[in-house]
Order: sequence, then structure tokens, then C-alpha cells
Amino acid sequence: MVITVFGLGFVGLTTALGFAEIGHKVYGVEVNQQRFDTISSGKLPFLEPGMDEALTRHLNKNFIPCTDLKAAIAESDCVYYCVGTPYGEDGQADLTYLYKAVEQTLDVINDDKFRVLVTKSTIPPSTTSTKIIPFVEEKGFKVGEKLGVANNPEFLREGYCWDDFMNADRIVLGVSDKRSEDMLRGIYTNMDVPVFCVSLNTGEFIKYLSNTLLATLISYSNEMSVIADTIGGIDTANAFRILHMDKRWGGCNMTSYVYPGCGYGGYCLPKDTNALYAVTKTAGFDAQILKNVIATNDSMPAFITDRIVKAAGDDKNVTIGILGLSFKPESDDTRDAPSAKIIRELNSRGYKNIIGYDPVAMPEFRAYYKMEYSCADSYADCVKHSDILVIATAWKEFANLPQITDKPIVDCRYML
Repeated sequence: MVITVFGLGFVGLTTALGFAEIGHKVYGVEVNQQRFDTISSGKLPFLEPGMDEALTRHLNKNFIPCTDLKAAIAESDCVYYCVGTPYGEDGQADLTYLYKAVEQTLDVINDDKFRVLVTKSTIPPSTTSTKIIPFVEEKGFKVGEKLGVANNPEFLREGYCWDDFMNADRIVLGVSDKRSEDMLRGIYTNMDVPVFCVSLNTGEFIKYLSNTLLATLISYSNEMSVIADTIGGIDTANAFRILHMDKRWGGCNMTSYVYPGCGYGGYCLPKDTNALYAVTKTAGFDAQILKNVIATNDSMPAFITDRIVKAAGDDKNVTIGILGLSFKPESDDTRDAPSAKIIRELNSRGYKNIIGYDPVAMPEFRAYYKMEYSCADSYADCVKHSDILVIATAWKEFANLPQITDKPIVDCRYML
């Protein structure tokens, strides 16, 4: 099968290379010229174990960076959309990039070949049926006849994208017609994984069901850490580790979500939790659990900063070292990173001497955030030049911090 993938970020490039790996011919479309050039040269634009070898294997063979959209669409059986759907101030998902990519697709179709347009970007329940399909039909295409429209949500963890795609635990296809269902099932024929074909709304809802559960677990754990700190005399880290021994967990790997930290960050959980809350409120129901999950997460930077200030005292000239800038370990993604929120909060309280360090994410952090801070050349350099050290991301290399310094440590990840 021939597939065109719009958007070559974490989800899009994983999807494109994954489809190439299981035998399909894939064209990759990317509007960011720098990213396109990086991928075309055989390099990953981000850190993802396993994908660099996949790119080397398939570049200009099964995976072809697209320079002629019209030719790619003409040859394609399916078109996948993996573009950004960020959330705005009201929490609603912004579909601008998705509409643009769909429009670009429709503009170059001039034959009667049946194709399926598939949204893999995370979009709130009802988006395909109430927004995407009407948008396509306004352009003169009859959905179900000349075109199929579907969704195929992703369940990828940054830092494990390649493994999560190649060893998926389930494939969800939101479909509304048999022809589209058969074509999409055909994509995954060579993968030994359960495929669930559901309604369009159900497909979208399953993704939000997953992400908002994770966000809720994180906010619950963080709220419990605040309670423990308020009461005092509680070994929070040990309490949670003992909680994880409960046999009802069944050996599943959910412990990182039921564990306190700085709040959830990255791209997916903040965006999806806010978007589901916003679309539900617009529909007439004010979902209190989601509302308070968001509120708890938003309150964490101030709580963490209170802990730092308590250790720092009133001296605003103290140098604070922030260890970890990515939103989680094994990733260079700094979008919505708790470390940035903490630095911003410290700046607002008059603490301007801040040194940040991260094993891989400092270039990304500098590009995203313009605040009062500097970046250390190394872990040792950050430790040496700081008066107080704050663990903001649980990189394994920070576990030896108590052994290499006697300076005050604020362990925001409860990893020591």
C-alpha cells in the first residue's frame, strides 16, 4: 500500500517509518524546512532510540521525503495527518494545521481513485464527524463515495515511540464505512496486534480516555505529596514505593504516573486534558474531576517553588541549579516542561541567578524559553556553581547527587 504522512514530528515520523518497516511505501510531508532537511539528510530531528536506524534503513527506499505533493497523493491509497493540534487559552484544540493539511490534499486530487483520509493527530471526540467530514464535503467531495474519512489514534510515549509502534498493544480505527475499514485493516495485516474498529467518536474518545487517566493519576499523586508535606513527618517517596507493591497493580508499568513530581508536562497530557475539559464544558457539562486535575497541575510550580524558597531563604542572590530541563527523562522534549514553569516562578519572586542543566535538552530549552537563567556546560559544572540544587527531571545520572555534594538539595522528583 502507498501512504502519505503529513507532519514528521514524533508521531508522524514514527508512523511513516513504522509503515515503511512493515512493507508499505510512504511519502513524508513536512512544512518545517529545517526539519525536512534534517530528515532528508538521514538524521533525526529529536531523540528517539531505534528510529535513527529505521531512518537509515528506509530513507529514499520505502520512506521518501515528499517534494511533489501532487504525485504523492495521486499514488497514495491513504493519507495520514500527524500535524499539531495545540490547545489555546480556552483549552479547545486548534485544528488550523489539520484543516490546512486536508485542504492541501483535496486541492491536488483530480481522479476517481478511492482514498482514505486518516487523522492520527489527537482530536476531541466528535471532531471527525462534526468538523472534518463537513469540511471535506464543503470542498466538493462526497465522503463514503470518492473518499473515506477516519481516525487512527496513537498511543506513543516519547522516548519509546519506535518500540511502542512496532510492539503496539492495540490498534484503534475510528471508521464509518466498510470500504475505509477494509483498507485501514490492510495497513496492519503484517502486525500481530489486535485491531479494534469502532465509531468515529469512539476512536477519538479512547485516546482521551487514556491520556486523561494518566493526567489524573499524576495530579492525584502530586496532590497527595502536597498533603504529605503539609502534615509533615512523612517519607513521601517511600510511601509511594510501598503503594506500588499492592498486588492489585498486576505487574503493570503504571507506577511512573502514580508517583509525585513537578506536574505533568510535554505535549500530549496538558493539551488533551485541557481539550477534553473544554469540549465537554462547551457541550454543557462542567467535568469537575478534569477541572481539578488541571488546577492541581497548574498549582504545582508554585508549590515546588515554595519548597525551593524555603531551602534558599531570603537571599535573592543565591544561585539555584535546576537539574533536568526536559519534561521527562530519556527525551529532549521541553514543551510545557515543569522546569520552565519553576524557573518562571522563581524569576517572578526575585530569584534571577539560575543555572540549568540537562543531558540532552539544553538546545531545545534555549530555543523555547527566554527567561532569566543560564545553562551549565556539564552536570559537574552546575553542581559546582550552584548554592542549592533542584532535581526537576528524574534523569538517572542525578541519583548520585548526595554523594558528590553536601549542598542543599530539593528533590522534586522524589528519586533520591
